[in-house]
Amino acid sequence: MSDKILKLGIPAGSLQEATGDLFRKAGYKITFASRSYYPSMDDPEIHCTLIRAQEMPRYVQDGSLDCGLTGYDWILENNARVVELAELVFSKVSRRPVRWVLAVPNDSPVQSVKDLAGKRIATEVVNLTRRWLAQHGVEANVEFSWGATEVKPPKFADAIVEVTETGSSLRANNLRIVAELLQSTTRFITNERSYTDPWKKRKMDDIVLMLKGAMAAEGKVGLMLNVRKSDLPAVLKILPALQTPTISALSDAEWVDVNTILDENIVRNIIPLLKQAGACGLVEYPLNKIID
Repeated sequence: MSDKILKLGIPAGSLQEATGDLFRKAGYKITFASRSYYPSMDDPEIHCTLIRAQEMPRYVQDGSLDCGLTGYDWILENNARVVELAELVFSKVSRRPVRWVLAVPNDSPVQSVKDLAGKRIATEVVNLTRRWLAQHGVEANVEFSWGATEVKPPKFADAIVEVTETGSSLRANNLRIVAELLQSTTRFITNERSYTDPWKKRKMDDIVLMLKGAMAAEGKVGLMLNVRKSDLPAVLKILPALQTPTISALSDAEWVDVNTILDENIVRNIIPLLKQAGACGLVEYPLNKIID
């Protein structure tokens, strides 16, 4: 067993399963055991620890962890000095950035940030909110919220700053969005000391390469087919213009093999057209990773 270890932080909580799925697609077998904060991975050189995304930047910055995944929002909230190696656009619900928004009750008189002067705001991102208010020249009482922030207005707060993907939870609690403070995505981060270590740098760069390859393959499939050379122009006209298929010669000089990558959601419409254009031996196959 190698005596070299990379200390990797995996975000606990809402991003845990999404992160685990991404690592599995990237080729890393990661297993979460109940009541354990140390997931197992099939790479003996990587030691995983479950840490809340909110705290991850701090522990990466001070070297307790060599690297980890956390949100851009928590990097800003912690004023963390970290090195961002990659942006990984994934979340617990969608593949869109999450948004930190200012929300108030539907019947609140607040219509803009200026109306918050002297008001009470509940949020998890106290530092981020205070900086945003200062940028608008507004002074307000910003209080830390330990959770269930949507239920705080109007009894315990005049407004909240909360994270949302779809806005459904805010609407369910009779809240409306007044302004957006920040859009945030997941980042793979490290610290300068770890990244100057040649072995750790290579290890982290390899992980990032595989994670980005797994994300690039999401929603994509491979398609192989055979076609007569005389029918090739008609087949290529059907395939998406932005794709550059690989065309290979076959033992029969009259035929070629075409191999391409397509969006999975259009294949069911394209295959019948390809068949009508003279293609045969069509094979659709899944993709795990696409590495540029």
